[in-house]
Amino acid sequence: MKIFVCIKQVPESNKVEVDPVTGVLKRDGAASKMNPYDLYNLETALRIREEVGGSIHVITMGPPQAEQVIREAFAMGADEGTLLSDRRFGGADVLATSYTLAQGIKSCGDFDLILCGKQTTDGDTAQVGPEISEWLNIPSVADVVQICKIEKDGITVNMDLPGEVEVAKVQFPCLLAVNKDIFQPRLPSYVKKIETKERRIQVLSLDDMTDKDETHYGLNGSPTQVQKIFPPEANDKKEVWEGSSEVLAEKLFDKIVEMKFA
Repeated sequence: MKIFVCIKQVPESNKVEVDPVTGVLKRDGAASKMNPYDLYNLETALRIREEVGGSIHVITMGPPQAEQVIREAFAMGADEGTLLSDRRFGGADVLATSYTLAQGIKSCGDFDLILCGKQTTDGDTAQVGPEISEWLNIPSVADVVQICKIEKDGITVNMDLPGEVEVAKVQFPCLLAVNKDIFQPRLPSYVKKIETKERRIQVLSLDDMTDKDETHYGLNGSPTQVQKIFPPEANDKKEVWEGSSEVLAEKLFDKIVEMKFA
């Protein structure tokens, strides 16, 4: 089985700079790590490979420094890695990001299964995975919390829905967006890190895509754009009230009315 795993490099903290012109995060040079949710889908891929065999190909989009998360994936057991890196990919919203990843996967060849994390910690949209499946015209299941059975023609999973867990079987090729805690992610292996330190990472640009139309990528291909990003204002104002329960209850009621909560 050939498995593609979508991973992403995200900022280590919320103290990142924002480009005042484009309104997007400045990722070059910022302290970064692998998106925590992607640890779960990578572990899922490793467990599936252990059960049925095959290969794991990780793919990410970002600046050259994003190679770091591919190296980390190698240290965890991934076989191949591709970085989609081009200035023309910068500033992409979820639609342009999913299209770029879909084009990158197509450029790498055939596949049986694509795995994505539920969401990323820097965007939190949980939309990229399902959108990739739409661009590739394959079935997908989101919020996967358990792999039940892997058969020659498809995979059966449990998906977490509001109020219930639904069992779904999807035929290959397909895409799964896995939720956290589906498996406990393993730690990177120092031995594998040393063994794979010279392993080639394929780097693809827009010129390597089947669709080379620049209007489909980056800011040009993004129908939604962030107008402004700013840190939330800290509100540490507090009041201390004293008195009987009747007096405090009346003060609380007056405050609720004053703040127009009632």
